[in-house]
Amino acid sequence: MVYMNWQRARTDEKKNERKEAIYQAAFTLFKKNGYDKVSFNGIAVEAGFTKSNMYRYFSSKDDIFLNVFADLFEQWVDDFSQQLQVIEQEVAAKIFADIWLNSLLSQPKLLDLMPILFTSLERNSSFEQLLEFKRLSMNLLYRLTLDITRIYPDIEGEKAFKLLTLSYAATANSWAATMQSDALTKVYQLDEFQALKPDFEKDLTTSIEIIIQGLKASN
Repeated sequence: MVYMNWQRARTDEKKNERKEAIYQAAFTLFKKNGYDKVSFNGIAVEAGFTKSNMYRYFSSKDDIFLNVFADLFEQWVDDFSQQLQVIEQEVAAKIFADIWLNSLLSQPKLLDLMPILFTSLERNSSFEQLLEFKRLSMNLLYRLTLDITRIYPDIEGEKAFKLLTLSYAATANSWAATMQSDALTKVYQLDEFQALKPDFEKDLTTSIEIIIQGLKASN
């Protein structure tokens, strides 16, 4: 690969262009190879950077992933919050679940990275990296808890956060189940295993409906 002539960035716009190039290269490799098989140097090569130039922007592969994920996550929170703000109070759980589903289907990159956050990144990142990321996540999720409490007055505070964290976990697990090997795809084609065959949209919306109903019923 011929490296691009990356001279030292003199403007914020140029720096942002470089970061976006790194983000796109990282996302491409994470989706194709999984988190553990991607290296900092590999991302540099994919983006057309030298390794030394990469260190001007990010300190590690974990740092890149967290920045990519945080950017996508913030975009989703903005979109989801806007949709929640027009929902009437005590809307049916099925409607809330459908909005959650459709908002995430419009963010396919975020969906692809969600399982990685649980399975690889959070086991390997440093305390400082995770602390910064978790604080950002908490601030973003707090915005959504306000929307949730307006819609469901009996789901507030910790219960609103629980709705978000459980729904997030259900999303990551359901999406990960769609990433099947050829062998597993053939297994699910057999009649005896039809009941186990993943259905992302149905599985996710059903899970969120159950979560909402359970939280509303709990004291």
